[in-house]
Amino acid sequence: MKRMTRRNFFQSAAAAAAVPALGAVAAQAQQAPAAAGKVESDVVFGKGGDMDLRLDIYHPAAGSEKKMAVIHLHGGGFTGGSKTGVASSSRAFAGLGYVSVASQYRLTGQGRWPAQIEDTKAAIRWVRANAERLNIDANRVAIAGYSAGALMALFAAATNDRKEFEGNGGNAGVSSKVVACVAFYPAVSANAGLLPEGSDRAAIDAAAPTNHISASFAPTIFLHGVADTTIRPETSVAFFDKLRAAGVKTDLHLFQGAPHAYEINNPDAALVSAQLANLFFERLIINPREYPAFGAGRGGGGGRGGGRGGRGPQQ
Repeated sequence: MKRMTRRNFFQSAAAAAAVPALGAVAAQAQQAPAAAGKVESDVVFGKGGDMDLRLDIYHPAAGSEKKMAVIHLHGGGFTGGSKTGVASSSRAFAGLGYVSVASQYRLTGQGRWPAQIEDTKAAIRWVRANAERLNIDANRVAIAGYSAGALMALFAAATNDRKEFEGNGGNAGVSSKVVACVAFYPAVSANAGLLPEGSDRAAIDAAAPTNHISASFAPTIFLHGVADTTIRPETSVAFFDKLRAAGVKTDLHLFQGAPHAYEINNPDAALVSAQLANLFFERLIINPREYPAFGAGRGGGGGRGGGRGGRGPQQ
Protein backbone atom coordinates (compact mmCIF):
# COMPACT_ATOMS: atom_id res chain seq x y z
CA MET A 1 0.00 0.00 0.00
CA LYS A 2 1.25 3.46 -0.87
CA ARG A 3 2.11 5.47 2.23
CA MET A 4 -0.16 8.45 2.69
CA THR A 5 2.00 11.57 2.86
CA ARG A 6 0.99 15.17 3.03
CA ARG A 7 1.82 15.60 -0.65
CA ASN A 8 -0.02 12.62 -2.11
CA PHE A 9 -2.94 13.06 0.32
CA PHE A 10 -3.41 16.63 -0.86
CA GLN A 11 -2.91 15.71 -4.49
CA SER A 12 -5.59 13.02 -4.26
CA ALA A 13 -8.01 15.55 -2.79
CA ALA A 14 -7.30 18.12 -5.49
CA ALA A 15 -7.55 15.52 -8.26
CA ALA A 16 -11.15 14.77 -7.30
CA ALA A 17 -12.15 18.44 -7.13
CA ALA A 18 -15.61 19.45 -8.22
CA VAL A 19 -14.87 23.18 -7.93
CA PRO A 20 -12.70 24.65 -10.72
CA ALA A 21 -10.72 26.84 -8.33
CA LEU A 22 -9.85 24.13 -5.80
CA GLY A 23 -6.38 23.66 -7.29
CA ALA A 24 -5.58 27.29 -6.45
CA VAL A 25 -7.18 26.92 -3.03
CA ALA A 26 -5.12 23.78 -2.36
CA ALA A 27 -1.93 25.61 -3.27
CA GLN A 28 -2.77 28.40 -0.83
CA ALA A 29 -3.59 25.88 1.89
CA GLN A 30 -0.11 24.38 1.93
CA GLN A 31 1.36 27.07 4.12
CA ALA A 32 4.11 25.74 6.36
CA PRO A 33 3.09 25.32 9.99
CA ALA A 34 5.03 27.10 12.69
CA ALA A 35 7.05 25.27 15.31
CA ALA A 36 4.88 23.81 18.07
CA GLY A 37 4.20 25.86 21.17
CA LYS A 38 3.75 24.61 24.71
CA VAL A 39 1.11 22.10 25.79
CA GLU A 40 -0.82 22.28 29.06
CA SER A 41 -2.35 18.96 30.11
CA ASP A 42 -5.32 18.03 32.29
CA VAL A 43 -6.57 21.53 33.03
CA VAL A 44 -9.86 21.29 34.96
CA PHE A 45 -12.53 23.30 33.13
CA GLY A 46 -15.75 22.28 34.85
CA LYS A 47 -17.90 19.58 36.38
CA GLY A 48 -19.82 16.77 34.70
CA GLY A 49 -22.04 15.68 37.55
CA ASP A 50 -19.50 14.85 40.28
CA MET A 51 -16.63 14.45 37.78
CA ASP A 52 -13.89 16.97 37.18
CA LEU A 53 -13.75 17.59 33.44
CA ARG A 54 -10.31 18.22 31.95
CA LEU A 55 -8.79 19.57 28.78
CA ASP A 56 -5.39 19.85 27.10
CA ILE A 57 -4.29 23.15 25.59
CA TYR A 58 -1.98 23.20 22.57
CA HIS A 59 -0.61 26.72 22.21
CA PRO A 60 0.63 28.18 18.92
CA ALA A 61 4.21 29.35 18.68
CA ALA A 62 4.89 32.94 19.69
CA GLY A 63 4.34 35.25 16.75
CA SER A 64 2.01 32.88 14.87
CA GLU A 65 -1.14 33.49 16.94
CA LYS A 66 -4.44 34.10 15.17
CA LYS A 67 -6.25 35.01 18.39
CA MET A 68 -8.77 32.23 17.78
CA ALA A 69 -9.42 28.92 19.55
CA VAL A 70 -10.60 25.56 18.22
CA ILE A 71 -12.09 23.05 20.69
CA HIS A 72 -11.59 19.41 19.64
CA LEU A 73 -13.97 16.59 20.66
CA HIS A 74 -12.75 13.01 20.24
CA GLY A 75 -14.63 10.07 18.77
CA GLY A 76 -15.21 6.60 20.20
CA GLY A 77 -18.90 5.89 19.74
CA PHE A 78 -19.76 7.73 22.98
CA THR A 79 -18.50 4.70 24.94
CA GLY A 80 -14.72 5.11 24.62
CA GLY A 81 -11.93 7.34 23.42
CA SER A 82 -10.25 10.26 25.13
CA LYS A 83 -8.90 13.73 24.45
CA THR A 84 -5.49 12.26 23.55
CA GLY A 85 -7.14 10.79 20.45
CA VAL A 86 -7.25 14.23 18.83
CA ALA A 87 -3.61 15.07 19.56
CA SER A 88 -2.54 14.96 15.89
CA SER A 89 -5.19 17.45 14.81
CA SER A 90 -4.74 19.61 17.90
CA ARG A 91 -1.03 19.98 17.09
CA ALA A 92 -1.77 20.67 13.42
CA PHE A 93 -4.22 23.48 14.19
CA ALA A 94 -1.83 24.95 16.78
CA GLY A 95 0.93 24.92 14.17
CA LEU A 96 -1.28 27.15 12.01
CA GLY A 97 -1.74 29.71 14.78
CA TYR A 98 -4.85 28.49 16.60
CA VAL A 99 -5.14 27.71 20.30
CA SER A 100 -6.22 24.06 20.21
CA VAL A 101 -8.25 22.75 23.14
CA ALA A 102 -8.71 18.97 23.33
CA SER A 103 -11.68 18.50 25.64
CA GLN A 104 -13.08 15.68 27.74
CA TYR A 105 -16.79 14.90 27.91
CA ARG A 106 -18.71 12.23 29.79
CA LEU A 107 -19.01 8.86 28.07
CA THR A 108 -22.29 6.98 28.27
CA GLY A 109 -20.99 4.90 31.19
CA GLN A 110 -20.55 8.17 33.10
CA GLY A 111 -23.71 9.98 32.03
CA ARG A 112 -26.40 9.85 29.39
CA TRP A 113 -27.55 12.55 27.01
CA PRO A 114 -27.74 15.52 27.39
CA ALA A 115 -24.62 15.12 29.58
CA GLN A 116 -22.35 15.12 26.51
CA ILE A 117 -23.63 18.38 25.01
CA GLU A 118 -23.70 20.01 28.46
CA ASP A 119 -20.00 19.13 28.90
CA THR A 120 -19.27 20.47 25.42
CA LYS A 121 -20.96 23.77 26.20
CA ALA A 122 -19.11 23.96 29.52
CA ALA A 123 -15.84 23.69 27.59
CA ILE A 124 -16.91 26.47 25.22
CA ARG A 125 -17.86 28.71 28.15
CA TRP A 126 -14.52 28.01 29.86
CA VAL A 127 -12.56 28.94 26.74
CA ARG A 128 -14.54 32.16 26.32
CA ALA A 129 -14.19 33.01 30.02
CA ASN A 130 -10.43 32.46 29.78
CA ALA A 131 -9.88 34.37 26.54
CA GLU A 132 -7.27 36.68 28.06
CA ARG A 133 -5.33 33.76 29.55
CA LEU A 134 -5.41 31.99 26.17
CA ASN A 135 -4.56 35.14 24.19
CA ILE A 136 -7.63 34.84 21.96
CA ASP A 137 -10.67 36.88 21.00
CA ALA A 138 -13.55 35.51 23.08
CA ASN A 139 -15.83 35.87 20.06
CA ARG A 140 -13.59 33.66 17.92
CA VAL A 141 -14.14 30.18 19.31
CA ALA A 142 -14.75 27.32 16.87
CA ILE A 143 -15.46 23.68 17.53
CA ALA A 144 -14.14 20.55 15.79
CA GLY A 145 -15.59 17.09 16.31
CA TYR A 146 -14.48 13.66 15.18
CA SER A 147 -17.00 10.88 14.52
CA ALA A 148 -19.13 10.72 17.69
CA GLY A 149 -17.52 13.95 18.86
CA ALA A 150 -18.72 15.61 15.68
CA LEU A 151 -22.32 14.99 16.71
CA MET A 152 -21.73 17.26 19.71
CA ALA A 153 -19.81 19.77 17.59
CA LEU A 154 -22.66 19.98 15.09
CA PHE A 155 -25.23 20.11 17.88
CA ALA A 156 -23.33 22.98 19.52
CA ALA A 157 -23.18 24.79 16.16
CA ALA A 158 -26.96 24.39 15.87
CA THR A 159 -27.90 25.45 19.41
CA ASN A 160 -25.82 28.50 20.24
CA ASP A 161 -26.83 29.76 23.70
CA ARG A 162 -29.93 27.52 23.94
CA LYS A 163 -30.52 27.44 27.69
CA GLU A 164 -31.98 23.93 27.79
CA PHE A 165 -28.62 22.48 26.71
CA GLU A 166 -26.28 24.56 28.87
CA GLY A 167 -26.15 22.40 31.99
CA ASN A 168 -24.37 23.60 35.13
CA GLY A 169 -20.78 22.56 34.45
CA GLY A 170 -19.25 25.95 35.20
CA ASN A 171 -18.96 29.59 34.08
CA ALA A 172 -22.70 30.17 34.17
CA GLY A 173 -23.79 33.21 32.22
CA VAL A 174 -20.92 33.06 29.72
CA SER A 175 -21.97 32.53 26.11
CA SER A 176 -21.59 29.06 24.59
CA LYS A 177 -21.73 30.41 21.04
CA VAL A 178 -19.28 29.09 18.44
CA VAL A 179 -18.41 30.96 15.25
CA ALA A 180 -17.65 27.87 13.15
CA CYS A 181 -17.70 24.08 13.19
CA VAL A 182 -15.36 21.48 11.69
CA ALA A 183 -17.05 18.08 11.30
CA PHE A 184 -14.65 15.19 10.70
CA TYR A 185 -16.55 12.11 9.39
CA PRO A 186 -19.45 12.99 11.68
CA ALA A 187 -22.06 10.85 13.35
CA VAL A 188 -25.21 12.80 12.55
CA SER A 189 -27.87 10.83 14.42
CA ALA A 190 -28.14 9.62 18.00
CA ASN A 191 -28.81 6.05 19.08
CA ALA A 192 -30.75 4.60 21.97
CA GLY A 193 -27.54 3.82 23.89
CA LEU A 194 -26.70 7.52 24.12
CA LEU A 195 -29.94 8.47 25.83
CA PRO A 196 -31.38 7.41 29.21
CA GLU A 197 -32.98 3.97 29.23
CA GLY A 198 -36.58 4.09 28.08
CA SER A 199 -36.19 7.17 25.88
CA ASP A 200 -38.71 7.22 23.05
CA ARG A 201 -38.09 7.81 19.35
CA ALA A 202 -38.91 11.50 19.64
CA ALA A 203 -36.23 11.98 22.32
CA ILE A 204 -33.66 10.11 20.24
CA ASP A 205 -34.49 12.20 17.18
CA ALA A 206 -34.22 15.40 19.22
CA ALA A 207 -30.57 14.56 19.98
CA ALA A 208 -29.71 14.59 16.26
CA PRO A 209 -28.19 17.86 14.99
CA THR A 210 -29.99 17.40 11.66
CA ASN A 211 -33.22 18.20 13.52
CA HIS A 212 -31.92 21.58 14.68
CA ILE A 213 -30.86 23.11 11.38
CA SER A 214 -31.76 26.75 10.86
CA ALA A 215 -30.25 29.84 9.29
CA SER A 216 -28.48 30.56 12.60
CA PHE A 217 -26.38 27.37 12.36
CA ALA A 218 -22.67 28.27 12.63
CA PRO A 219 -20.65 28.06 9.38
CA THR A 220 -19.54 24.44 9.00
CA ILE A 221 -16.90 22.53 7.04
CA PHE A 222 -17.15 18.76 6.54
CA LEU A 223 -14.10 16.51 6.06
CA HIS A 224 -14.76 12.87 5.20
CA GLY A 225 -12.91 9.94 3.65
CA VAL A 226 -14.50 8.32 0.61
CA ALA A 227 -13.33 4.89 1.84
CA ASP A 228 -15.00 5.33 5.25
CA THR A 229 -17.14 2.25 5.94
CA THR A 230 -17.87 3.13 9.58
CA ILE A 231 -19.80 6.31 8.76
CA ARG A 232 -20.51 6.60 5.07
CA PRO A 233 -19.46 9.87 3.38
CA GLU A 234 -22.95 10.25 1.97
CA THR A 235 -24.08 11.36 5.44
CA SER A 236 -21.80 14.40 5.28
CA VAL A 237 -22.96 15.15 1.74
CA ALA A 238 -26.60 15.05 2.87
CA PHE A 239 -25.90 17.30 5.87
CA PHE A 240 -24.00 19.73 3.64
CA ASP A 241 -26.97 19.91 1.29
CA LYS A 242 -29.39 20.57 4.18
CA LEU A 243 -27.23 23.39 5.53
CA ARG A 244 -26.88 24.91 2.09
CA ALA A 245 -30.67 24.80 1.64
CA ALA A 246 -31.03 26.63 4.97
CA GLY A 247 -28.68 29.41 3.82
CA VAL A 248 -25.78 28.40 6.07
CA LYS A 249 -22.22 28.96 4.87
CA THR A 250 -20.81 25.49 4.44
CA ASP A 251 -17.95 23.62 2.78
CA LEU A 252 -17.35 19.95 1.98
CA HIS A 253 -14.16 17.99 1.24
CA LEU A 254 -14.11 14.29 0.42
CA PHE A 255 -10.77 12.50 0.30
CA GLN A 256 -10.32 9.66 -2.17
CA GLY A 257 -9.08 6.48 -0.50
CA ALA A 258 -9.20 7.85 3.05
CA PRO A 259 -10.81 5.62 5.72
CA HIS A 260 -12.62 6.50 8.94
CA ALA A 261 -10.41 8.40 11.40
CA TYR A 262 -7.90 8.95 8.60
CA GLU A 263 -5.94 11.63 10.46
CA ILE A 264 -5.34 9.78 13.76
CA ASN A 265 -1.62 9.13 14.16
CA ASN A 266 -1.13 10.59 10.69
CA PRO A 267 0.36 14.11 11.06
CA ASP A 268 0.41 14.65 7.28
CA ALA A 269 -3.32 14.01 6.90
CA ALA A 270 -4.08 16.00 10.05
CA LEU A 271 -2.14 18.96 8.67
CA VAL A 272 -3.93 18.89 5.30
CA SER A 273 -7.30 18.89 7.07
CA ALA A 274 -6.23 21.72 9.36
CA GLN A 275 -5.09 23.73 6.35
CA LEU A 276 -8.49 23.35 4.68
CA ALA A 277 -10.22 24.42 7.89
CA ASN A 278 -7.75 27.29 8.14
CA LEU A 279 -8.83 28.55 4.71
CA PHE A 280 -12.47 28.32 5.79
CA PHE A 281 -11.77 30.30 8.97
CA GLU A 282 -9.61 32.87 7.19
CA ARG A 283 -12.26 33.65 4.60
CA LEU A 284 -15.27 33.70 6.91
CA ILE A 285 -13.93 34.86 10.28
CA ILE A 286 -10.37 36.17 10.41
CA ASN A 287 -10.31 38.13 7.16
CA PRO A 288 -13.85 37.88 5.76
CA ARG A 289 -14.07 37.89 1.98
CA GLU A 290 -15.92 36.10 -0.78
CA TYR A 291 -14.49 34.00 -3.55
CA PRO A 292 -14.37 35.83 -6.88
CA ALA A 293 -17.04 34.62 -9.28
CA PHE A 294 -16.08 31.34 -10.95
CA GLY A 295 -15.93 31.33 -14.73
CA ALA A 296 -16.42 28.34 -16.98
CA GLY A 297 -13.69 25.74 -16.81
CA ARG A 298 -11.38 25.13 -19.74
CA GLY A 299 -13.09 23.22 -22.46
CA GLY A 300 -16.48 24.32 -21.16
CA GLY A 301 -16.71 21.52 -18.59
CA GLY A 302 -19.37 22.60 -16.14
CA GLY A 303 -20.34 19.29 -14.59
CA ARG A 304 -19.46 17.82 -11.23
CA GLY A 305 -17.26 15.11 -12.63
CA GLY A 306 -16.76 11.73 -11.05
CA GLY A 307 -16.09 12.79 -7.48
CA ARG A 308 -16.44 15.59 -4.99
CA GLY A 309 -13.02 16.60 -3.80
CA GLY A 310 -14.27 19.84 -2.37
CA ARG A 311 -16.92 22.47 -2.55
CA GLY A 312 -16.39 26.11 -1.77
CA PRO A 313 -18.41 27.68 1.04
CA GLN A 314 -22.04 27.89 -0.03
CA GLN A 315 -25.00 29.95 1.00
